[in-house]
Amino acid sequence: MKAYHRFIWIIVCCSWFNCLLAQTDKASVKDTVKIRKHDPRIATRRSAIIPGWGQAYNREYWKIPLVYGVLAIPASLYFYNNSWYKKTKFAYEALYKASLPVNPDSSMLKDIDPQLKTLSIGSVQSYRNAFRRDRDYSILWFIIAWGLQVADATVFGHLKQFDISNDLSMEWSPKLDPVTRTPGLGFTLNLKNSASRRLVDVR
Repeated sequence: MKAYHRFIWIIVCCSWFNCLLAQTDKASVKDTVKIRKHDPRIATRRSAIIPGWGQAYNREYWKIPLVYGVLAIPASLYFYNNSWYKKTKFAYEALYKASLPVNPDSSMLKDIDPQLKTLSIGSVQSYRNAFRRDRDYSILWFIIAWGLQVADATVFGHLKQFDISNDLSMEWSPKLDPVTRTPGLGFTLNLKNSASRRLVDVR
């Protein structure tokens, strides 16, 4: 009988010792694991390198197609205007050489784009200047769009750290001033907990 009690006592002690070791291991794991906080600077750097990378870091994946859609507009306008700028520039040079009073050269006229052959040299010059201006503007709009997506990643990276829990609330309620006996309107603003509530009167 004594051997039986000793056996049970040994089992209880071993179980208690194993539980103690398990709790110690859990505590050490909690101490060694570092909580990774959201860093808005990482979102800024990533979006500045690759468009949409900062939005992916903020876990706003639905914004990535919007970012590339916005950037695609000035990029496509750049290629369109640059293509027509080169055509009108060539056409202007060909028409200019063909209209020289001394030693005119009309060998380049056959290579002018068919849509430009019927235009005068003044019209071709105006189109050339317009396409060059629009090409330069498209570069500017592309840079602005890139900067906006960087700003979006930065702002929403900072907003990730704000408290958006259910403790944030604002309640409106009618109020009667007991001194002047005049009605009013007040609202309760709850920022964190019940200790931070403020009552503001609006009359």
